[in-house]
Amino acid sequence: MEVVLEVDDADAVTKSALRRIADDAEMPAAERAHAESAVTEDTAEALAYLVDPFDLVSQVPGVELQQASWSSERVDYDPDSPDWDLDEDDGDDSDG
Repeated sequence: MEVVLEVDDADAVTKSALRRIADDAEMPAAERAHAESAVTEDTAEALAYLVDPFDLVSQVPGVELQQASWSSERVDYDPDSPDWDLDEDDGDDSDG
């Protein structure tokens, strides 16, 4: 699965992630400080605090999440460009 997102309000994403971190009563202070710093410096980190891959697929019949990881990069997205053909096989022979 590959997801392309356009963030049109990075401040809103960051503020929402900071609220989620602040609301986590179980998070140790040192981890909280690190998390706050990470989400403030990188919108992708903020998004990672807000979107749980398990939640994305947990209600899909026949699907069990085995592993999830985050990576991100800034790109100039042009949906009309042939470089962004989402139906194109990326060389990964796995089915899921």
